[in-house]
Amino acid sequence: MATVSNTFAPSSLGRPLSKTLAIYFKEAKYEFLTRLRLRAYSFSTITFPVMFYVLFGLVLNQKDAAIGGTTIATYLITSYGTFGVMGASLFGTASGLAAERGLGWLQVKRASPMPPFAYFTAKVALSMIFSAAVVCLLLLIGVTFGGVHMPLLDAAKLVAVLVAGSLPFCAMGLAIGYFVGPNSAVATINLIYLPLSFCSGLWVPIMFLPKLMQQIAHFLPPYHLAQLALGVVGAGQRESNWIHWEALIGFSLICLGVARLGFQRDEGKMYG
Repeated sequence: MATVSNTFAPSSLGRPLSKTLAIYFKEAKYEFLTRLRLRAYSFSTITFPVMFYVLFGLVLNQKDAAIGGTTIATYLITSYGTFGVMGASLFGTASGLAAERGLGWLQVKRASPMPPFAYFTAKVALSMIFSAAVVCLLLLIGVTFGGVHMPLLDAAKLVAVLVAGSLPFCAMGLAIGYFVGPNSAVATINLIYLPLSFCSGLWVPIMFLPKLMQQIAHFLPPYHLAQLALGVVGAGQRESNWIHWEALIGFSLICLGVARLGFQRDEGKMYG
């Protein structure tokens, strides 16, 4: 089997760039269509953050209520946007990877002449697309029904920050997906995803959490992404953006290192 995996290396190196890009595009396209048709992913990924925003940002709060000079409806777009981005990224990568590992689909992929990174790029692209959809929908609801007033440039910047911030959680999803089974993936993700969200101040504004939890939040990646998003609307903790980006980049590198260990472990099982 080891010789089989090596025989495809020359053909992939000799493939024209246009055909390689076409393969990446098709892989991303069909990954998107697969997840779009899987209601357990597409419906829940978009519905949960929107439902929470409508309930806590619109129904249970007055339009003129504010946190630090920023209306609650605007503030919660950033926090629930971060929450939605996390969900789209973790479930889009971890659960899909774990299920496909269990079905032996990765073995089929490796036995094909498809570029190996096309598979992972497709999952990241899927997560970014759904992340953008969640944030845009929250903005639309906030502007239409919540009295949110945000310049178009700031709205575009918010979408860009949150979509870029999905990448660390995609890396985290890959790390999880390589070390959990297909039947335990969803439960494991929820055991990580939900406590992280609460402790990072995504459900309750960070200043209303106990002091100890506020200190712990500084070590959690969702906190840093939320602070970057809050900085766009003028509601951050007045910390340097570089601190938050460095924390997210460092977290991404650690997760990618863990994912690579899982990749090598699986490769050893298949080709050892």
